Amino acid sequence: MGDLPISTLGTLLVVLVSLSAFFSGTETALMSVNRYRLRHLVREGSKSARIAEKLLERPDRLIGMILICNNFVNSAAAAIVTLIALSLGGEAYAAIGIGVFTVVLILFGEVAPKTFGALYPERIALPAAVIYSGLLKALYPIVWLTNLVANGLLRLLGVSQEQTGRTSLSSEELRTVVAEASTVIPHRHQRMLMSILDLEKITVDDIMVPRSEIYGINLKDDWDDIVEQIRECRHTRIPVYDGELESLVGILHMKKVARMLVRSEFEREQLVALARTREPYYVPEGTSLNQQLLQFQRQRRRVAFIVDEYGDVQGLVTLEDLLEEIVGEFTSGTSILHKDVHRERADSFVVNASASVRTLNRKMGWSLPTTGPRTLNGLIVEQMETIPTPGQRLRIGDYSLEVLQVTDNAVKTVRLTQPAVAKLDKPG
Repeated sequence: MGDLPISTLGTLLVVLVSLSAFFSGTETALMSVNRYRLRHLVREGSKSARIAEKLLERPDRLIGMILICNNFVNSAAAAIVTLIALSLGGEAYAAIGIGVFTVVLILFGEVAPKTFGALYPERIALPAAVIYSGLLKALYPIVWLTNLVANGLLRLLGVSQEQTGRTSLSSEELRTVVAEASTVIPHRHQRMLMSILDLEKITVDDIMVPRSEIYGINLKDDWDDIVEQIRECRHTRIPVYDGELESLVGILHMKKVARMLVRSEFEREQLVALARTREPYYVPEGTSLNQQLLQFQRQRRRVAFIVDEYGDVQGLVTLEDLLEEIVGEFTSGTSILHKDVHRERADSFVVNASASVRTLNRKMGWSLPTTGPRTLNGLIVEQMETIPTPGQRLRIGDYSLEVLQVTDNAVKTVRLTQPAVAKLDKPG
């Protein structure tokens, strides 16, 4: 090589630096490419994406091959620089040439191409994968031997390929991905996806209708009162019980009694018989919404009764309640703004304290704490550590609350003032 003219050596040097830049940039691009985007492209039928995905299944082989090639190219380039310097001015020039070459190699063979590869990984990685696939076949014996030694050293340190092969996302990582995708996902869809991910954290206790508010038919009541209750009922399905909720007879479907009511052919025995056609469905308290949604689907049910460890009914949850946790409010007749919240002013509301905190937050856009008690009454009692009296005031988060009515050792109604325009009071 020493007999070659300087112009030829210069051309070879440029080619080698270019190859070094290629290996550096493509290595960064392949390691930076989005694996899930890659899988999507594979499903779309991209051949280069399929090749890239196969290469990345064994990153040790890919990195080993790239480093072998890159080091060979850099060593050859350094040798050519030395030859050029020696032919121009001797050993003094050789030292200067190596110094200048090191700076050039860092800038044009490492920093610039790696930065470009990190900025545009997909654009570089897919074409490069095709080249590396053929190169890996050609250099396989050398790559295999290199990886054999390298992997052996890693095993001595307790590192193996099996331990580092997981690429799946955890639920928290997936939440981060969804949160950062706000520019490509509509806000409503983003909120729904977040709600789906939250299903495993929320239990049926958080969204259930509490026992005291369950609308049902008590067979111990007078028959005329039962008929009137059925006529005025706005629900499609009504629990039927004998004296106590623990003595549930079944679920009455209003469609089955509508014609009988019109014809005045409806009797107590028929009511019991119709209710027994659909036995009550029980679930233990603490069941996650994710699990309950699957159970509703498997059991072909729409209503479930939540029971504690003693078998006592604590509340009721419906498929509609569960779906509203995902898609938000989709019925208009039972809006919480009309049922449990009454607006006094633009910034002030009178609220039923037995309302669910999660439901208030979802339907009113509030941000009351949800990590403790499930109802507004429970939140107030926990905060004050005693049963409050009417007129007492307190602050929960950024909200100002005034107790208006207390009955049977429970807060019934409160006045809540929103934080944006509220002059918050100190706890009373």
